[in-house]
Amino acid sequence: TSTVSLVDLAGSERNKKTGAEGERLKEAVAINKSLTTLKNVIDALVEQRQVIPYRDSTLTWLLSDNLGGNSKTFMIACVSPHLDNAE
Repeated sequence: TSTVSLVDLAGSERNKKTGAEGERLKEAVAINKSLTTLKNVIDALVEQRQVIPYRDSTLTWLLSDNLGGNSKTFMIACVSPHLDNAE
């Protein structure tokens, strides 16, 4: 069987720059946490660690079949070239 998962990862937002408050701030924090956890899972897979932290976020738990094991994963990233977004 085959599975295709399409996921919109929204975007990593700098909370200080956007001035987000209240519910929007909570949402931005959750997005950033999910993206950080996705990075940690990818790092653990690349380094072939014994324990992969799939359960650290809902996003990585849902994508666990797509990220590890016998799967092929393709990612597309839209990255802004604006200097405000560079570190």
